[in-house]
Amino acid sequence: MSRFRGSLGIALVAGAVLAGTSACGGSGHDAASSAADGKASASAKPSATPSPTKPTPKGPPMLLDTITPQTGTTVGVAMPVSVLFTNPVAASARANIEKHLKITTSVPTTGAWHWFSTTRVDFRPESYWKPGTKVTVDANLTDVPNGNGRYGVHGYHHAFTIGDDNEATVSVPGHTMKVTHNGQVVKTLPIDAGSPSWPSWDGTMAVIDKAEKVHMTSCSVRITCDKSNPDYYDLTLPWDVHLTNSGTYIHYSTGDPQPGHSFGSHGCVHLSLADAKWFYNYVKQGDPVTITGSPRGKAPGNNGYADFNLSWSQWLQDSGTGQMTTTTA
Repeated sequence: MSRFRGSLGIALVAGAVLAGTSACGGSGHDAASSAADGKASASAKPSATPSPTKPTPKGPPMLLDTITPQTGTTVGVAMPVSVLFTNPVAASARANIEKHLKITTSVPTTGAWHWFSTTRVDFRPESYWKPGTKVTVDANLTDVPNGNGRYGVHGYHHAFTIGDDNEATVSVPGHTMKVTHNGQVVKTLPIDAGSPSWPSWDGTMAVIDKAEKVHMTSCSVRITCDKSNPDYYDLTLPWDVHLTNSGTYIHYSTGDPQPGHSFGSHGCVHLSLADAKWFYNYVKQGDPVTITGSPRGKAPGNNGYADFNLSWSQWLQDSGTGQMTTTTA
C-alpha cells in the first residue's frame, strides 16, 4: 500500500513538500533583478519629480516552480538536483538554460543535466555523491529565454549538503532488506514486497520524503474503488518512507504485521511495526533504496527520484551540454 503523488518538489517560497492524494501503487529565495545605473548628460536638467528607471521586460516571465532539495538541508548520496519550470522549455533553449544553472561543489564532481520533460531537468553525478559534499545551485536566469517567448526575471540560489551514505537493498524473493551505513551493514530486516499480481518496482529509488502516517486507498492509485473487491483497501498506516510518485512506500501494514515469508502488498515494501519505525527514523531524503528480484522492471527515472535507473549513456542522451565537472568552492 502507498500514496499516489502527481507532483513533487520543494516549493521555493514556502519550502514545503508538494502534496498529493495517497495509496499503494499498482498501475530558494528569489534575487530580484535591478536596473542599471545611468548618468545624466552635462546639459540635461534635473527632473522636478525624478523616478527610477525600470528595465523593459523582454516578454512574459519564465519562472521556476520548484527546486529540490530544499536549501539548508542534508540529503542522501542519490539525491538529484531537480528543477521544475512553470512553462515548457523548447529543445533549442535547453543547452543555454543548463549553462545558467551553475552547480558548485566542495569537491570536483562529474555530472550532467538531463531533461525528463519540457518542464523538468535534473542534475545528478555519474555515480553517487561523495558524503560530506557541499553543493550550491545558482540559477542565473535573468533575461534567459525559454525558446517559447518567455524570459527569466529572477535568480535562484539553493545550498545543501550530502550526508552519510545510507543505503537499503531489498531482495523480493529473499524477503529481506539489508541496510548499510557508509558501506557497513547495520541491519538485515524481514520484508514482504509486492505480490505477483501487484509487483514492486525494481531498481534504485532515492527517498522522496517520509511521513509518520499516510492515508492509503486502493481507489487513489486506480487499483479498485469497489469495496467488495478483495484488492480494495482504505487504511491510515504509520512510518511511511516514500519512494515513487506512483505510490511505492516502505511502511508497516496492519494486514501484514509479521513480514518475511510471503508477498503481502500491492507494490510497497512491508516491515514490522518496530522495524518500520526504526527505518523511518534512520533514512533521509535522497538515501537510495534498491529493490531487486521483482518482475515489474525498473521504475522510470522521473517516477520520483529514480534518476540512477538510467545508465550514464542514457542520461547523457537528453542533456543539452553533456558531461561536465563541477566548479569547486
